[in-house]
Amino acid sequence: MNSIEDHNVSLKFEDLVSEYKERLYWHIRRMVISHEDADDVLQNTFIKVFKNLNNFQGDSQVYTWLYRIATNETLTFINKRNRTTHLSNEDLHESLVTNLVSDPYFNGDEAQLKLQKAIDTLPTKQKQVFVMKYFDELQYNEISEILGTSEGALKANYHYAVKKITEYVTDN
Repeated sequence: MNSIEDHNVSLKFEDLVSEYKERLYWHIRRMVISHEDADDVLQNTFIKVFKNLNNFQGDSQVYTWLYRIATNETLTFINKRNRTTHLSNEDLHESLVTNLVSDPYFNGDEAQLKLQKAIDTLPTKQKQVFVMKYFDELQYNEISEILGTSEGALKANYHYAVKKITEYVTDN
């Protein structure tokens, strides 16, 4: 049986998928931008969760464990994409933004598009921290557990991310 014990409640794999798929999808989507890529990474995330369900020790909360897996799968995808596209960061950014504008699953207005463009210019670590803090509304201690980074470093990354996003939005 594929299930884990969390707070004395047995959770089945299907329950984890049902409860967390939307939150994880949007967490991934904000990092990879493309709907199709987010779906692929989400699928890989849940494959890894399924394979490792019996190894979950309960040292962290279930959602923290899931976010860590989703974040690692996202980073693996981004790094692989960067290696295989042979595009500069600027060209890759432009391609992703262009695809976002034509994406039928993106229903944001001009302000949301501008925010997404600004977020996509951030270095990976700042982007991760900003997405988790701003959109996922995670606390620094939760992000620290997911990323394995000190809270002080996370606060600095968030501060720099907000500063860069503000500059981008006001300059463009």
